[in-house]
Amino acid sequence: MGIMRDKDNKNRIMMKKTLHIINAFTEYWGHAIRWLGLILVIATGMVVALRYAMNWSPIALQEAITYVHASLFMLGMAYTLKHNGHVRVDVFYQKMSPRRQHWVNLLGTLFLLFPTCIFIFYICIPYVESSWVMGEKSIEGNGLPWVYWLKTLLLVQPILLMVQGAAEVLKCAIFLLDKETH
Repeated sequence: MGIMRDKDNKNRIMMKKTLHIINAFTEYWGHAIRWLGLILVIATGMVVALRYAMNWSPIALQEAITYVHASLFMLGMAYTLKHNGHVRVDVFYQKMSPRRQHWVNLLGTLFLLFPTCIFIFYICIPYVESSWVMGEKSIEGNGLPWVYWLKTLLLVQPILLMVQGAAEVLKCAIFLLDKETH
């Protein structure tokens, strides 16, 4: 009995360490990505100012806004998941006990988040691959030449979400296991 308990404790310690590492990564990444919001506001202000003050609207700057906007949202989804910021139907969830909420989060992550991320990743591989092969650029003459980098976010986003999803599974498992033993 004591050997089994020691093994369970070691597993929980390992789960907690892994959870801490993933959460620290996501937190660091989220704090870095949030600066894109400031860049987005400044760039948008510049486009408006240039358009109305000088009657000039540089295509590359407008495309940069699209790049930054897409990057902010695609790369920030895992951070939002970590901080429970995604939209959910709280009509039933908010009235559930913490134990049931953890079960909903666990099952939702395993049966909704992971399959969706895997699907998005899988269907986007050929799309991103063809963009890289052709070195896809903007169709505008003065546009940005890095469309393939922008499309790569379609692969990075589900990976980041799945990494944070793994942390969510660990968090729920730790909570549920701790409640079983106490």
